[in-house]
Amino acid sequence: MTSMRFSPQPESARTASGSATRADGTTLRTVDRVRLRTLLERERRRYAADHPRSLELFEQARGSLLAGVPMSWMAIWAGGFPLYFTEAHGNRITDVDDRTYIDFCLGDTGAMTGHSPEIVMEAVQRRIGEDGGITTMLPTEDAAAVGRDLQRRFGLPFWQFTLSATDANRFVLRMARQITKRPYVLVFSRCYHGSVDETVVVVGPDGAPRSKPGNVGPQVDPVLTTKVVEFNDVEALRTALRARDVAAVLMEPAMTNIGIVPPLPGFLDSVRELCDETGALLINDETHTFSASYGGCTRAWGLRPDVVTIGKALGSGIPIGAYGVSGEFAERILADAEADLIDQGGVGGTLAGNALSLAAARATLEHVLTEENFASMVQVCDEYTRGVQAVIHEHALPWTIVQVGARAEYRFAPEVPRNGGESAAAHDRELDDYMHLYTINRGILMTPFHNMALMCPVTTESDVDRHTLVFGQAVAELFG
Repeated sequence: MTSMRFSPQPESARTASGSATRADGTTLRTVDRVRLRTLLERERRRYAADHPRSLELFEQARGSLLAGVPMSWMAIWAGGFPLYFTEAHGNRITDVDDRTYIDFCLGDTGAMTGHSPEIVMEAVQRRIGEDGGITTMLPTEDAAAVGRDLQRRFGLPFWQFTLSATDANRFVLRMARQITKRPYVLVFSRCYHGSVDETVVVVGPDGAPRSKPGNVGPQVDPVLTTKVVEFNDVEALRTALRARDVAAVLMEPAMTNIGIVPPLPGFLDSVRELCDETGALLINDETHTFSASYGGCTRAWGLRPDVVTIGKALGSGIPIGAYGVSGEFAERILADAEADLIDQGGVGGTLAGNALSLAAARATLEHVLTEENFASMVQVCDEYTRGVQAVIHEHALPWTIVQVGARAEYRFAPEVPRNGGESAAAHDRELDDYMHLYTINRGILMTPFHNMALMCPVTTESDVDRHTLVFGQAVAELFG
């Protein structure tokens, strides 16, 4: 199974004038900003004209919802207001203006199964109906079955459940500090691990750690709790771990939320070795990189973390997260008489491990996110990547595309970013808005935060071909 694919585009260089060239000598093209703004304004007008009911509902919602949306990130959709949808099945969404879209966003991974897979919905309905009981604070058979499935996929023996990957990350960081008696955690700059306080930290322009710009009211300055280095920088990681005061390194095997930043050859091996040398625990957050295979990057790339956290896709849209730990980790935390894992020790939640979430997770893992379906999803994503790359090459664009299994993303950079800082520097809000609105206006839904496309088990090559056509048209209009 192909798990990670890079665009050949990174073989480029800068000329003396600052423009980029490909290895074959082709000069890569630059964006005419005046033309971009003209086209962007045209697409904004079309979006507003095509979606009057969504606009009306958004205006009404502003009277009762903060920022007019049920959660703040919904306000980031290009066009000034989000689409309101009426139904979603498979990889199709229909909005209140009766327009249907091929969905490559898939709830930013939350619907990697496709929307409302029938077999999962049947399990959910049984749990609600004939079986009955959702929140009892008692286990069902489904819990251990899901644990066994995750054990097989990720190779870690012991699992527990949360309502989100954020909670899973928060809980295991607390446990890691408890059993190591160390104060710091370490993350990579521009990472995303949900709304965990300690992770909203970046390497500043001066190379020093700082709270991420826009961090909303952190309880404490995260530099007091967290060390941060750039992804793929082995020497910076070595220096940060040298004092042996880091409880855990929390990382995605490939960065995703800032755009896909793949590990350089040998980097992940070095992370494992440095953690072993210094006694830091290694946590793989597979919430997004689950796209790599049915056991995420951990299985696809033969990784050996002490802990895996995961969420979003596990329940086909029903809220659930999970964390798995090594035998040694489990032994240390369960043997610690000072750790209150039961009552008010900061780990747990009344709805965590509820019967509904676990019924959904069992059906999802056993019947939807199977090894066979992953193979199909990756194959379709291979076609997506080839199509986008062909357009990039044809028009000599200074853009790249990277694929991790069933997930692919293009960036407005002539070389694949090596770390979060480089990937953040490639962000172009006007280009993002133009590409998103152009595709939405022609029936294709992309992830609003960035240019990520995700395949689900029912995504077809014809869906990908449609995207390639529309993507090519957007590029052709922009560059002439």
